[in-house]
Amino acid sequence: MNGKIIPLGERWRFLKKKTLWFILSLIGAVILYFLGILPWLEAKKKMEEEIQMKQHLVLKYQEYINGKKGIEEDLRNLRLRFENIKKRLIEGETPQLASANLQEIIKKIATSKDIQIRSFRILEPKDLNYYRKISIQIDFNPTHSLLNLVQFLSEIENHEKMLAVSEMDLLVFNIRMPNNIQGNLIISGWMEREKPKEKEKR
Repeated sequence: MNGKIIPLGERWRFLKKKTLWFILSLIGAVILYFLGILPWLEAKKKMEEEIQMKQHLVLKYQEYINGKKGIEEDLRNLRLRFENIKKRLIEGETPQLASANLQEIIKKIATSKDIQIRSFRILEPKDLNYYRKISIQIDFNPTHSLLNLVQFLSEIENHEKMLAVSEMDLLVFNIRMPNNIQGNLIISGWMEREKPKEKEKR
């Protein structure tokens, strides 16, 4: 046999030395972990938590700024819409004056479309929140042009003021001649309600 036999005492010293190095390495690793790696991990975790907290605060502040801008933008849009609606209301401090103005608008449109109005009747106004609905019933003479009547109705509905044909009652004298029509319409507009007067202080 060519193998060399290692004495038992030398083998024991080798194992003892190997075990000692293993223990020293393990102790070194433990010391490195507790004195180096663990503090670094804790510091890193703390730093990440601080960063997350700061990011959260920045996001909250950004949401607040954006929310404030959004509210201001909504208020501007609401104010603009209110102004646009206000422009489309019938002028007049009282329902009587507003009804008179509505009557003049209807007369002008009817004249331009060759619709002859026989009578006007002012109806009772209705309060709707911040606005007041005023309505006028008109009776018109027989018209010989269906196109004129359609154009009259269309111009009422698409007028710069907020107008609407609330009711319509038409009479066709001859089905074979549908152009010969007469009837009555209820045309409505809206006005701003009067602001309540403050009670005089006693």
